[in-house]
Amino acid sequence: MERDASVAATLIGAAQRLSTTLATLRFSPPVSHVYNPLTYAWAAHEAYLRRYAASRRRVLFLGMNPGPFGMVQCGVPFGEIAAVRDWLGIECAVRQPAVENPARPIEGFACLRSEVSGRRLWGLFRERFGSADAFFVEHFVANYCPLAFFNHARNVTPDKLPAAEAAPLHAACDAHLRAIVAALQPEWVIGVGSFAEARAVAALAGTRVRTGRVLHPSPASPIANRGWAEAATRQLRALGVWE
Repeated sequence: MERDASVAATLIGAAQRLSTTLATLRFSPPVSHVYNPLTYAWAAHEAYLRRYAASRRRVLFLGMNPGPFGMVQCGVPFGEIAAVRDWLGIECAVRQPAVENPARPIEGFACLRSEVSGRRLWGLFRERFGSADAFFVEHFVANYCPLAFFNHARNVTPDKLPAAEAAPLHAACDAHLRAIVAALQPEWVIGVGSFAEARAVAALAGTRVRTGRVLHPSPASPIANRGWAEAATRQLRALGVWE
């Protein structure tokens, strides 16, 4: 797999700037807690960027934001712990956030709960490509928003935020997405779910990047539960992203 340290360095700098910007934002009830894994789980996120974002990529898969048992725990997008540790080969110390949500404690790589969306996403890539290095030759995976929002035990997705709070969040995340695209120069940005696709379309308007969508692998989706990998593969083939 081709590596260019300057590409990874660019994305590391962009992620750090995004994290700094987002630290200035405030969110009102029903949001009770906000996690930013780019702070307390930075070591694993940086390792992910250094290892797998080190050259141009033809396809960028874009998720919405961290899941409570995935990136929230380990700092890697769609971070099903077993996939990150055993397939991506990343395992780092995870610190405690400044304010912990007692209903969703941070256990890091010791978390035993499965992030189903991540298990399905990385599972498809493992089945199709075999090794992580083979997958990352042409692909990369990122999240649009690195923040996770909670109403105590309940997940609050970014699309549920009031407009006044969503606007500055979108502005920062749009700018970060454009920085990722400038560094990786993908032909395609594929939203994992409709929210990520819509944000990609808005952020990348006027560019030559092609956008598309695959079904979100969430267990809350009855369609995804009936065979997500097969459905996503069909969608990617229909778009011409995969053969």
